[in-house]
Amino acid sequence: MEQAPRYAIYFVPAADSKLYRFGSSVLGYDCHGGNAVDFPHDLGNGAINWNEITALPRRYGFHATLKAPFYLSPSCTEQQLVNALHSFAGLGHAIRSFTPTLRLLDDFFAVVPLQADATIEDLAASCTAIFDAYRAPMSPQERARRIALGLNQSQIQNLDRWGNPYALSEFRFHMTLTGKVPARRRKAIEASLLAGMQRLPVEHAIAIDRLSLLKQDSPDAFFRVVGVAALQGGAARRS
Repeated sequence: MEQAPRYAIYFVPAADSKLYRFGSSVLGYDCHGGNAVDFPHDLGNGAINWNEITALPRRYGFHATLKAPFYLSPSCTEQQLVNALHSFAGLGHAIRSFTPTLRLLDDFFAVVPLQADATIEDLAASCTAIFDAYRAPMSPQERARRIALGLNQSQIQNLDRWGNPYALSEFRFHMTLTGKVPARRRKAIEASLLAGMQRLPVEHAIAIDRLSLLKQDSPDAFFRVVGVAALQGGAARRS
């Protein structure tokens, strides 16, 4: 099973949005096209090794997780998953927009909404539940590896039920920009990222108006977008 493809349901901004251009360039990878991109030449003074600091999140592309990566159930096909994505997107959803801001979450930097929005959390919870029908059961080895990372009881319960320790009450909508950053380097990296966001500048409001299906063909492959479904709902409202 661990050599099989993995899939994920993400929010990935439009490829031509300034936020996506910023995020994908910081990571050095475009998950829409499935190709490497150059790091911004003006991101910092050369003292920061962006290739190193973004190595872990690069594999996933610039995104916000709605349904964490999973192996497909043997009883399901990729086309059935694609069909389910479009069916779910067409059910009618409250489309929200958010003001992106930079924040340190634990020990990594991410783009997050300036203000929390329960509607976004509800969308993630719905994706977690609906698409769980397409997830293969977790292997004992994978479960042991995840628990060894130091999960709390709530996270272990989420892992066992949904295959993701950071679902539901543990969920935080965020778009990762770096891996773990040592405390001594945080000020310099934060300053560089903030300057990069301001130079574009990124949009003041980003609508969560689509769902993207991403696929990782093998354990050493990068996730890439293989399907996009527009959310059907009312006019976008900013959080």
